[in-house]
Amino acid sequence: MRKIFIVPLFFLYAFSFKQTYAQSYQKLTDSALHVMWAAKDTAGYRRSLNLYEEAFKLYPRNIDETALYKSAVLAGELKEIDKSFSYLERLLAVNNQNNNTWRSITGKFAKDEYKNLLTDQRWVLLVKKAELLKAAFFNDLAQAQSEFQQNNWETLKLFQIKDGKTLYNHIKSFNHFKPKSKQNYSIKFKVKDSLYTSYYVSLPPKYNPEKRYAVLFFLHGAVQSNALSEFQSIDILQGWNRFYTKYADLNDVIMVYPKASRQYNWMTPNDGFFMVPAMLKELKQSVNIDDDKVFIIGHSNGATGSFSYLMKQQNPFAGFYGFNTRPVVRTGGTFILNIKNRSFFNVSTDQDYYFPPGGNDSLNVIMKSLKADYQDHRYNGFPHWFPQFDESETVYPLIFKDIRERSRMPFRKQIYWECDDINYGRADWIQITALDTVHQAANWHKTINFNIHRLLAYNKSNELIAKDTLLKAFNFPRKSGAIRCDYNNNTFRIETSRVGALKIFISPEMVDMDKPVWVYVNGKLKIKYKTFYNRKFIVRNFNENYDRKALWVDELLVNVD
Repeated sequence: MRKIFIVPLFFLYAFSFKQTYAQSYQKLTDSALHVMWAAKDTAGYRRSLNLYEEAFKLYPRNIDETALYKSAVLAGELKEIDKSFSYLERLLAVNNQNNNTWRSITGKFAKDEYKNLLTDQRWVLLVKKAELLKAAFFNDLAQAQSEFQQNNWETLKLFQIKDGKTLYNHIKSFNHFKPKSKQNYSIKFKVKDSLYTSYYVSLPPKYNPEKRYAVLFFLHGAVQSNALSEFQSIDILQGWNRFYTKYADLNDVIMVYPKASRQYNWMTPNDGFFMVPAMLKELKQSVNIDDDKVFIIGHSNGATGSFSYLMKQQNPFAGFYGFNTRPVVRTGGTFILNIKNRSFFNVSTDQDYYFPPGGNDSLNVIMKSLKADYQDHRYNGFPHWFPQFDESETVYPLIFKDIRERSRMPFRKQIYWECDDINYGRADWIQITALDTVHQAANWHKTINFNIHRLLAYNKSNELIAKDTLLKAFNFPRKSGAIRCDYNNNTFRIETSRVGALKIFISPEMVDMDKPVWVYVNGKLKIKYKTFYNRKFIVRNFNENYDRKALWVDELLVNVD
């Protein structure tokens, strides 16, 4: 076991504060917070409250809701009842759409935090006031969501267009979207039955409904310790996400921030994997999106989620990015060759406990040998939480440059796809609909994996140490099936391995609709068929994804044997 770099966590925070703040309101309130966390008795609470009150006295214009909330809790613990109520009244007085201070009084921890206030009649009156503010907030939120989600497609009247080709052309050319009254929206999203979460949408400052925009989904990390939330505040645009806000505004990119939980997320289990594509479908009905410029980025567990969509469900997306990624699929096999249809932009650091630099080095070698569209940008001297640091800003112009220059190619001539779950059997115009894993894999169907020999971890002294190990980067709990295929001059040639059935999706961008299509599977002619603009299929398929560019007009069902 070898120590490679010693960085106590408290030093990182202390250094950040020292660089950013001198003797200021922020430093006093930060100190008060640390004293409160460390307090073991009323003496510690008293020291913390004194620091908050000193900050209020010296910097009255800087008083913020967090400090008022903490001061109210501390005063209550110290049984200074009048003072606690005074802070709570001031807290409600600064309530607005962005800070929602009523949450400090209506939240599930309020009765414990203010236990010494509960028998006072003022508490009952305060709760009533907070509940009124809460009701008003959710009413405003619902009205904003209703305005945002006006269905722009109603004017198209899909079911009234009887001719398939006419319908196809109407959808392709549709561009009648409504303007938005605000730049930022918190959107309530149904997960299951009565269970909801939210996603936060930040539009470009000069959003024009006649222009098609790129979209970037940001997937947060720490999914195991997060909870679903029916709304999010504008704070999501600051902190670690500050550079997304800056560069998305500069590049006219719509930012979307979904909220996940331990059970419903983009990593494991599969219960929440549907959420990002479903949110995208909602967005496409509300704002003008360039279907070929939808991207995913994430940090930590969110970066693993981004990588998982690349491996499992890449169809709606043009490219994938990740900060401090662990490149693995947690719910099944990690089929690296699936990257051949898309790209991944990785941002790694040399002091990352989540996935070691040696693992990234090995993956880089494999990606290069596959000639994959894969980038790894290594930043030395930084830990797992790289986006916290101002030095991380240098990578954001590179990411947004990649977004500007990259577009999805759903009609690509060649596709490779592998899966061990037919729920994730689709790659653009081809889909595995049945596996046949009792058969031997084809010679070209290989498992790609590599060894990890060293992991990084923090010890009890918050020192980063290296531990020797030997483990495989990927797990393969189930047998998989794979296809590799291409088309040219109305002829599709498909090779399969452990696949029982498949679908081919047809677009006029791919074939001459006036001529028959020939389909060969493993060298044998399976289908000769003249496709057409199948109106019923066009409507059903479009209603599934609202994609105006990857717009399919017919499908072919193929049994391999």
